[in-house]
Amino acid sequence: MTAFVQEAEHDPEHGERTGPDTEAPGHASPPEGGGAAEPLRRSATVRDALLLWVGTRAGMLLVAVYGILIVSGQNHAPLLERWKFWDVDLFRKIAEFGYDGDPKLEPDPGLPAFFPGLPLALRLVHLVADDWTLAGLITSFVAGAVAVVALARLADFEGPAGAGRWAVLALLLCPPAVFLFAGYSEALFLAFALPAWLAARRRAWPLACALAAGASCVRITGLFLAVALIVEFVVSRIRRDGWAGWWRGAWLALPFAPILTYAAYQHSRTGDWLAWNNAQQTGWGRQLVWPWEAFRTTWDSTGGDGGFAPMFRLEIAAAIVGVLLLVWLLVTRRWAEFVYVGLQLGALITSTFYMSIPRSALLWWPLWVLIGRAGARHRWAIVLYATVIGPLMVPMMMSFLNSSWTG
Repeated sequence: MTAFVQEAEHDPEHGERTGPDTEAPGHASPPEGGGAAEPLRRSATVRDALLLWVGTRAGMLLVAVYGILIVSGQNHAPLLERWKFWDVDLFRKIAEFGYDGDPKLEPDPGLPAFFPGLPLALRLVHLVADDWTLAGLITSFVAGAVAVVALARLADFEGPAGAGRWAVLALLLCPPAVFLFAGYSEALFLAFALPAWLAARRRAWPLACALAAGASCVRITGLFLAVALIVEFVVSRIRRDGWAGWWRGAWLALPFAPILTYAAYQHSRTGDWLAWNNAQQTGWGRQLVWPWEAFRTTWDSTGGDGGFAPMFRLEIAAAIVGVLLLVWLLVTRRWAEFVYVGLQLGALITSTFYMSIPRSALLWWPLWVLIGRAGARHRWAIVLYATVIGPLMVPMMMSFLNSSWTG
């Protein structure tokens, strides 16, 4: 997949390398330098991203082992068993039995909320890994490697040079990064979405839309990516490319195809075109409410005595980060990224209560690119981020390993 993005560096329409919109406010100029130095820089970016990915995965594995041997609490499950809770088991049910679930049990009404991309990947990996939980870990590991390389390439493309490694570090040190290790759908989604966005920034629209279609198979977030690609296409035509290649816009319909296909499939099963959305209400009691109602419900939950109170506080903190990110994207007139993040955050803060906002923040690559750019310009910024935010990942991971709700 990374090779495909590298091939997209040459605009097939204009026959030359394309870079960010140099006339557009909020878009960086192409990295300086060229010739023989450029492939070397890209190679170093890929190497550093993969080293960070493998190194942090090894570190998380050590923390997991330590948690089992020393501070396991009441949970004495083996290491592999600790990675199969919550959504991991739901994805496993779909992969193993389909959306009707285990025929020996009552049907799970929440299963249609999960798109089929990850279950299909699990079934494929399960051909070589007999354990479903292990298959999920392998899928996330491979997909995450693709995602961090694409993120590093994207941050370096936006500039300045060197921002890529810091963007990857920022992503991997954030507290919910445990979900990039577990068999959740975030890593697989990013493995499609980040190369898709990089291809779009390079004006390789057929490739961008094909990759975005893959992302749409994995999460409903692919819908927001598809809309953002339309905005990016229109903005690029207005700011730089002109309307000579307007016909390329036909490719923008491709990412919507998997979503419509999945809706049609669920309709054939349930008679409901919005089964994936209604499953949120049936399975988790989530429905559309006014944003102030969602905030009030979440705020009231932060003072509870149960184990969920700390997570609701983190949900509010993540929502604040999302709002600040939207303000920055708006001020810098990064319209497509504003739409992508805004649609996600809007859906999350108009739900009955805040749920999974920190985990969704993993998908906000403009945030990680912004931190990476800050780290490349001011080394103290990334040092401060790593020392303050990084340690918070450990208790969140321990919470997940002890089967507590962590988002």
